[in-house]
Amino acid sequence: MSLKFDLIATDGAARRGRVHTAHGDFETPAFMAVGTAATVKALTMDQVAATGTQVILGNTYHLMMRPGGDLVEKMGGLHKFGGWTGPILTDSGGFQVMSLSNLVKMREEGVEFTSHIDGGIRHFMRPEDSVHIQHQLDSNITMVLDECLHLPAPRERVEKNVDMVTRWARRSRDAFIDRPGYGIFGIVQGADQPDLREKSARALVDIGFDGYAIGGLAVGEPQDVMFRMIAHTTPHLPTDRPRYLMGVGTPLDILGAVERGVDMFDCVMPTRAGRTAQAFTRHGTLNMRNARFRDDPLPIDDQCGCPACKLSRAYIHHLIKCNEMLGATLLTQHNLWFYQDLMRGIRDAIEAGRFAEFKQEFIEKYTGDKDDTNE
Repeated sequence: MSLKFDLIATDGAARRGRVHTAHGDFETPAFMAVGTAATVKALTMDQVAATGTQVILGNTYHLMMRPGGDLVEKMGGLHKFGGWTGPILTDSGGFQVMSLSNLVKMREEGVEFTSHIDGGIRHFMRPEDSVHIQHQLDSNITMVLDECLHLPAPRERVEKNVDMVTRWARRSRDAFIDRPGYGIFGIVQGADQPDLREKSARALVDIGFDGYAIGGLAVGEPQDVMFRMIAHTTPHLPTDRPRYLMGVGTPLDILGAVERGVDMFDCVMPTRAGRTAQAFTRHGTLNMRNARFRDDPLPIDDQCGCPACKLSRAYIHHLIKCNEMLGATLLTQHNLWFYQDLMRGIRDAIEAGRFAEFKQEFIEKYTGDKDDTNE
């Protein structure tokens, strides 16, 4: 394998590690900021780095649509094109098979997308095409092309999905060009069917990947179902490869998934919330549009070191009410800062052998309730 992973410590099933790439290392458990179109919305890359973010995510489908893989390659790859010098993971386009389902036609060879931009031009993507575009993007971690199902789904449909994405995974792996500091991840599917999750995981391990993602969760199922599927899947994955839970999620989702052996996460939640006036704090979320903050002199979170928390809630509220762009920028950076503080706390707790205590303390502050996610 060309992408190296060090497992530094464990605490129960929770893991503390480090991934080595051609563009630097990142510590796990890790939260990846979502930069779908080569930008983390509302922030410069320097502002993203200031939050403690070490690895970001781009999206193959959206970058294929515009500006195109050829142009990004000509510009020197995503790192030079977007100004991010650290590691980059790119999603393959498999999520868009679900999210843009009214514009998609599926067949064994690949997937045909009708442009979501103008509804005109059609683009056909095979697993090999997705891998090639990600190579053009100079992605450190390439994801195989798969199909993400919305839950609930009939078992027969899930069985067909698992078989097809396994074939696509092998084709993706065969198309991937190995080089030092770059890797390709397989994606476990199987919806909410434990035996199909196991089947998918075992098939991917037989093919052999640099890391393994758990896909097709947080797409409509209850949290307890998601946790059960994670707990059933991770024991079938190699301990010496990173594990990535795609598209997740809330702070409580992340804590529960780390407890069950997951190393990597991504979600639009902190950045999208920042653009809609929502602030994450250690005592829950705040809606900064709320009139109660109009004359509030306190910072958003007195334990946070971000630029927004050097200002008053009253000022942030003022920016939001005036529709000033700075409001979205400050809240977006604050939310990413909060998530990265959470990940640092998780990593430290695992190394200290006190992850369970950390999780309990966080949940009590964040929700006011005790942890019941293991019940």
